Amino acid sequence: MFKKIIIPLLFLTVIPFQIYSQSKANLEAINVVWNKFYQAFENLDYTLMAEIHSKDLVRVSGGQRILDYQTYIDNYKARFQNSKENNNTNNISLRFFERINNDDTASERGIYKLVINKGKKNEKSYYGQFHVIFKKENGTWKITMDYDSNYENKIGEIDFMESYGIENLKRFSKK
Repeated sequence: MFKKIIIPLLFLTVIPFQIYSQSKANLEAINVVWNKFYQAFENLDYTLMAEIHSKDLVRVSGGQRILDYQTYIDNYKARFQNSKENNNTNNISLRFFERINNDDTASERGIYKLVINKGKKNEKSYYGQFHVIFKKENGTWKITMDYDSNYENKIGEIDFMESYGIENLKRFSKK
């Protein structure tokens, strides 16, 4: 009788952890992509944005529109050019509340903070929630879906700080 109860209980408690365990190596590889994302904003370099996104990208701006890869990249090219011309800076930071991956697909959800003209008199911060899907293409992680929304300006610094930093791999990895 004891074995009939214990074995199913062990199965129910151990197996879910194995199924949902995240690979630290995958998180580290995905962070390389996120670092290029950061660099794209810091250097106002749309070519880095083009490099890290799949040509099959689906970009959803919550409540506004859906874009394809080329339109999305062209928008960044114009945005970054405008920032250069106006001597504006762009710094983006990501914090996460969910990072799920296997060896070829990853889902990452969190809060972003975009600071325009950091440290200047006209500094302005913007927040939003994001959900990004990565797929491996020829062995390289690429962003295939990028959704974000500010939920009618309800996302802010508190939400940002309650999430976990990109360096906190231990929080999201089990193996």
